[in-house]
Amino acid sequence: MARRDLESELAALSKAEKAEVMQTLAQQIGNAWPAIETGSAVAGGAACIVRTRIPVWVLENYRRLGWTEAKILTNYPTLRAADLVQAWAYVDAHREEIDQAIRENEAA
Repeated sequence: MARRDLESELAALSKAEKAEVMQTLAQQIGNAWPAIETGSAVAGGAACIVRTRIPVWVLENYRRLGWTEAKILTNYPTLRAADLVQAWAYVDAHREEIDQAIRENEAA
């Protein structure tokens, strides 16, 4: 299949279907969340979006507060929609870690 054909087919997918494709591709590449960086000195070691210092737990906290993805992207212009797809997948797989980070921030 030519790349142009593949791009056309991907464009026709729903957001959820695109997220599934991204996750599958990421797993095949070797990192389930290529947009997420963990264990670095940035943000106290919290999982962050690569190229940024934005912790995943911050994005999830905004989502819980009712922010839409559009509002998050507007307020964080360095983020891409694909970054949020990866963030939500990371949250789903690391719920306890994210919940703990949010609790710790609320207690601070």
